[in-house]
Amino acid sequence: MSISKTEAKQLLERMIFEETHPQDWVQDVWGLSPLLGDSAAKLFEVFEALIECCPESQLENLLQSYYQQNFMSDDQDYPNHN
Repeated sequence: MSISKTEAKQLLERMIFEETHPQDWVQDVWGLSPLLGDSAAKLFEVFEALIECCPESQLENLLQSYYQQNFMSDDQDYPNHN
């Protein structure tokens, strides 16, 4: 089953920013340090540009790779977890 760019973006945002809206994250970082906030804003801008220019199939492959790594890591951290 393939996913749309919108779905891929939402899933990647959840992985990266967790519960925080990306623009709120940038503002939070900016509040801690304007220098780091500037870098955070640039990073988010590049993130959005990459989402737009990547084909859906590549985004899906990227997500699958990250989810597999995450689940494999969780299984190693908790070997007796069922």
